[in-house]
Amino acid sequence: MGIHRFSKVVYTKLLIWKYVSSSTVIDVPKGHFSVYVGENNKKKFIVPLTYLKHSLFQNLLNLAEEEFGYAHTMGGLTLPCKEETFVKLIDDIQLT
Repeated sequence: MGIHRFSKVVYTKLLIWKYVSSSTVIDVPKGHFSVYVGENNKKKFIVPLTYLKHSLFQNLLNLAEEEFGYAHTMGGLTLPCKEETFVKLIDDIQLT
């Protein structure tokens, strides 16, 4: 089980690039978009555009709209969840 969990984490890190500092300017690769996730210290994630079609991600987008509307203080899409919850959601999307 430990080996399976490790490979899942590595796989997640390969598909989702996390940047600790949101002040760093990084080009978003074609076919991807950035989101900010976290409670206090927001972290930037780069995710594939294909995730926008997935029902789990659409639910998270609906929550973001309810909580933040269309005005985002970070200047980008902010998702109202913990970083761990977001990584779990991405894991679930990758398994489907």
